[in-house]
Amino acid sequence: MSTKTYTVRESEIERRWYVVDAADETLGRLASRIARVLEGKHKPTFTPNLDSGDHVIVLNASRIVVTSNKLESKLYIRHSGHPQGYKEETLGHLLERRPEEVIRRAVKGMLPRNRLGVQQLRKLKVYAGTDHPHQAQRPEPLG
Repeated sequence: MSTKTYTVRESEIERRWYVVDAADETLGRLASRIARVLEGKHKPTFTPNLDSGDHVIVLNASRIVVTSNKLESKLYIRHSGHPQGYKEETLGHLLERRPEEVIRRAVKGMLPRNRLGVQQLRKLKVYAGTDHPHQAQRPEPLG
């Protein structure tokens, strides 16, 4: 019996491509599933200090569903750093303007807040419609 712990190396990591249809999916539940795959927590070789996650393509971002009255009550706030640079936008308005950004921000909030999280977020591709330019990677549906 071996008592050594197996640690995956950067060269041994295999990345796969997954595609998710966001139509009629709840925003938070979908974002947590995506974040789990981007981090690599679905793999037995998960290592917290390495980016062992897979690529995720999200389609139909404009058809995402939110519960309750979040379309009017949830605010996305930013500040430019200049005087009177405070801007706020409701979820409903952002969903009309840039539906890809809604999913990207939801997933970003579930990833680590360090360089590793930035690296993992780069593997997320979000599209408002049904077509995407990643057919060559042969993505499979996320189960």
